[in-house]
Amino acid sequence: MARHGFIQDDLDLKLLVLYIMDRVAAPITFLQLLELALCDAGVDYFSLNQAVSHMVETGHLSAEGERYAITEKGRHNSGICQSSLPYSVRRHCDDNLIRVNDALRREEQVRAVLTAQDNGACTLELYLADSSGPLMELRLLVPSREKGEALARRFKAAPEQTYQQIFALLERE
Repeated sequence: MARHGFIQDDLDLKLLVLYIMDRVAAPITFLQLLELALCDAGVDYFSLNQAVSHMVETGHLSAEGERYAITEKGRHNSGICQSSLPYSVRRHCDDNLIRVNDALRREEQVRAVLTAQDNGACTLELYLADSSGPLMELRLLVPSREKGEALARRFKAAPEQTYQQIFALLERE
């Protein structure tokens, strides 16, 4: 069956993957990569999965848990070949990358990690940073996983508000 779109074969798809991976702000999951790669009608889940697996094997990408990152080899080859991608595909990718990179940066700046303790309680670590560095690192003991998950969700929904409220509380005399 003939493909529609500018991405016509495995090599085109690999060039697209390198283009995207060279421009993401942090390692991404396969589903995030798929969302970015679907900017062209010639891309499908199975061919992308096969291309990514091959690129990990050849050292163009590295797998870090469930996330993928570009290697120096991949970055080098991306720089050489990026002009082979049609301008319209690159532009569409760039538009999509703005949204994804904003989310990745936000994910790096706002973190909530829950760690179970032997007694059934949990430690909740909250982290907030901006472009200049960390603003807040807070470790709390919470009575249960459920309570910790609820607090983590609330913090992630409005981390700046939490920071301001803690700051205001500490400023009170």
